Amino acid sequence: MANLARRRLWDVAMDQHGYVTLADAAVLGISQPTVFMLAQRGTLERAARGVYRFPDFPATAAAPYAEAVLWTGQTGAYLSHDTALALHELGDINPGRIHVTVPKGCRLRRAGGDLYVVHQEDLCEDQIGWWERIPIATPETAIRQGIDSGIPSYLLTQALGMAARRGAIMADGVARLRAQLEARNS
Repeated sequence: MANLARRRLWDVAMDQHGYVTLADAAVLGISQPTVFMLAQRGTLERAARGVYRFPDFPATAAAPYAEAVLWTGQTGAYLSHDTALALHELGDINPGRIHVTVPKGCRLRRAGGDLYVVHQEDLCEDQIGWWERIPIATPETAIRQGIDSGIPSYLLTQALGMAARRGAIMADGVARLRAQLEARNS
């Protein structure tokens, strides 16, 4: 039973940078006591409340970001704001904490969030993309979030220029964001 559970959880972990959640286990029909037993045996290690990692899974640079999204326990969570700008490589922004956004109205009651900045916002599907199989705000959405949250103007101007040159944002989106940034600065 434990070997079958391990194999099934491993298949999920392969798409989540080595992480699985109790919710993932429940979807697979694997009980919490089985997950706890795998953790006691060292097959899994507890990363956060309800989040476990296979210690023998190769570590990736994206793993902390996957953990941050899974840590929220919310299916609609995604990387956002400063973090999204950095991961999209839109300028010199270097956030000290990982920014994640959950849908409005979600209440997080989780310890261990010192590494994260949690925002609440409802987005349309086309405002969220993927980075390394992790949901992330699109460049246009991340820049707008940066305008709203007070990221310094010079960083946002840099991000807008880079996104425009790469074609990551259409011309009308660039113009709209520039106008929002100018309005914020006046």
